Amino acid sequence: MSFFDQLLVTLLPLVPKPIVHQVASNYVAGETIDDVIQVVKELNQDGMLATIDLLGEFIRQPSEAEQAADAYVHILNVIQDHKLQANVSIKLSQMGLLLDKELCYRLMKRVVAAAEETNNFVRIDMEDSACTSDTIAIYLRLRQDSKQVGIVLQAYLRRTLGDVRHLIDERAGHFRLCKGIYVEPRALAFKDRELVNRNYALVLEEMIKHKAYVGIATHDERLVWEAQRLIDQYQVPSDRYEFQMLLGVDPQLRQIILGGGHKLRVYVPFGQQWYAYSMRRLKENPTVARYVMQSTLRRFWYWLQKKPVKDWH
Repeated sequence: MSFFDQLLVTLLPLVPKPIVHQVASNYVAGETIDDVIQVVKELNQDGMLATIDLLGEFIRQPSEAEQAADAYVHILNVIQDHKLQANVSIKLSQMGLLLDKELCYRLMKRVVAAAEETNNFVRIDMEDSACTSDTIAIYLRLRQDSKQVGIVLQAYLRRTLGDVRHLIDERAGHFRLCKGIYVEPRALAFKDRELVNRNYALVLEEMIKHKAYVGIATHDERLVWEAQRLIDQYQVPSDRYEFQMLLGVDPQLRQIILGGGHKLRVYVPFGQQWYAYSMRRLKENPTVARYVMQSTLRRFWYWLQKKPVKDWH
């Protein structure tokens, strides 16, 4: 990241919330379940699947984890009632992972049971490296009782290839593979962009050649091409993979993937915690962050133009 981009990231918290909200509307379905229903229906009509994420992580009270579990059970029932082509994605910190691992496991078991009852699926999101081992451990416990749950792995972590091999040995090979977004030390994560991409391709090939199911989560067209090459090389059937992208990111690439005859799932976040999620997305994307800062400065300039000169002192 350049010095200018780093400066933008530092200044982002100064951007007024209304401007962030305007940008967030591209990346977040809304604050309510009704907003999600509408967005997912539109995606389904355009030939895309969805995975629904209720925003909110790193909760502080067990009662918040209970509420999140209740909400996800409700979401699964809504998906069934409205016949949506969607599943759900969950961060374990939202289910109390950092408070009480057994509480987290019990709540996740309840949500996965609801997915079983509604013939649906739960994807466990991966968080920062401090959560990786515990997330994998809970995932493996859940997989003992249900195949309706999968996990996310991050290609920029140095440990990921070993994690893939371990999970495949445990017959728990149902993955979403992404690059990874959390700031990690060099000892744990590749810092060079090209190395991250090469490790992504290496890990993806390991998943594919062992016939694991994989959600290929990327907006990098070089990795999309690499994935298509591997799909062709290993003659992967269409029921063993899908591409995945974030809501609001590169709609043209979405259409290119769909046009190639591939299944595509869109990650659809919603909820009252939209601000924290949106700020994270902006920090990941300096191009959009520059647009937001320009909009903020433009509005401030217009405001100055309307103020009498005496108010400037």
